[in-house]
Amino acid sequence: MPERTSLPPTRWALGGTKNAGYGRRFAELIDEGADVDGEGRLADALVPRGARILDAGSGMGRVGGYLHTRGHRVVGAEPDPVLVEQSRRTFPDLRVLPLQILELDTTVLAEAGAPTELDLVVCVGNVLPFVAAGTEVAVLERLRSLLAPGGRIMAGFHLTGGPDTARRYLPEEFVADVDVAGLRVEHRFGGYDLRPVDGEYAVWLLAPAG
Repeated sequence: MPERTSLPPTRWALGGTKNAGYGRRFAELIDEGADVDGEGRLADALVPRGARILDAGSGMGRVGGYLHTRGHRVVGAEPDPVLVEQSRRTFPDLRVLPLQILELDTTVLAEAGAPTELDLVVCVGNVLPFVAAGTEVAVLERLRSLLAPGGRIMAGFHLTGGPDTARRYLPEEFVADVDVAGLRVEHRFGGYDLRPVDGEYAVWLLAPAG
């Protein structure tokens, strides 16, 4: 398994105590019975039952947990130990690897008993704006390398009004990184309900170029 010390710190890690409200807020929403499954419903619609799915930056597990209940083979990857503990407590059936995206490869997945080729990678909730500065293309390349033939990536992040410790990832910058990473944009929406493109949030469906 790659040494985490060899990787630059993510923007999430640099946020420190500013991150504390994320897991707590979603725990409260779940306890209140709020609908927190929008990303999961769209992901479920993109693949057949029993699909092999990676929830990259799985946080407290709500998306991966939902997809597991829908009958998919799901593995999460989350480097924040506080969120890993919360995920395992809240969604005990969801397998979570305590790793950054750049620590994932087919060997690591195989050793964890997870699929080594993926039908879908889910990378939502501002994960990409929180990766380490300068690693955005490498992260996208790594995710592409894990896709099975016909596999896709579903990504989503705020364009404005996101966390102040995250990068403001402009659409044109993201599309340029997607291209360099050997991917292409299949679709872009303004939300997980497939509403029209707007300047506040972006949902992207990506596939390998060519």
